[in-house]
Amino acid sequence: MKVGVIGAGTMGHGIATVCATAGIDVVLADADAAALARGLAKIRASLDKAVEKGKLDPAGRDAALSRVSGGNLADAAANADLVVEAVPERLALKQDLLRQVEAVCGPACILATNTSSLSVGQIGSALADPGRVIGTHFFNPVPVMALLEVVVSDATRPDVVERVQAFGLQIGKELITVRDTPGFATSRLGVCLGMEAIRMVAQGVASAEDIDKAMVLGYRHPVGPLRLTDLVGLDVRLAIGEYLSRELGNPAFEPPALMREMVALGRLGQKSGRGFYAWPTA
Repeated sequence: MKVGVIGAGTMGHGIATVCATAGIDVVLADADAAALARGLAKIRASLDKAVEKGKLDPAGRDAALSRVSGGNLADAAANADLVVEAVPERLALKQDLLRQVEAVCGPACILATNTSSLSVGQIGSALADPGRVIGTHFFNPVPVMALLEVVVSDATRPDVVERVQAFGLQIGKELITVRDTPGFATSRLGVCLGMEAIRMVAQGVASAEDIDKAMVLGYRHPVGPLRLTDLVGLDVRLAIGEYLSRELGNPAFEPPALMREMVALGRLGQKSGRGFYAWPTA
């Protein structure tokens, strides 16, 4: 099997890592050469860390690295069985990119989007064959998080669903399969909780730390909603909140003023070094 991953950022290089570790040849592509170099370096660092923790032996790491290569969009799409796009959450960008992939990939190649909230059907509507388009919503950090949310639009063909489910199992993920509705199952619940937690901070109900502690210790969440917002990125979650508020007509998803202020100040979370928490930038 060959997989192409387009977008070498946090999600893209994570997806490439789990593919290579599972014995799949993968080409990572990015329009920005520097971003591609960083992504490839982070794959190596991730595999080195797995060796340090005893989760992978050195021979396994070296074998995984031998399955990874970097290239451009055409390299990622050529002879691929599956291409996963992991670019920013902008509908037009995803549509344009997958149109480019469709023009150079084979007729049996599946085109997957890692969108966390956008309509898979809308993304696929721009293509000549929308039946080959499916959602593969991975979670950060991809090598650690067990879940893969498979999102099926009305146009997605049954054989495409079956092949992606088999791929998900091959890379060691637990699967849920959901209908293509705004926010799917995960973002719809997670973003709603996150927005309410931000409103609670703004209202002085409790500190960010104590709100997170309440959910971790009281409800056994592995991470609190505010720390999770920092990990995902306040700018990313703001865009998702705006989209869900508009599409669902539900004010619970409307980004609070505090969130907008933090984004305007560049306090985006882990990637900027500061959000609701301080993060090391090294």
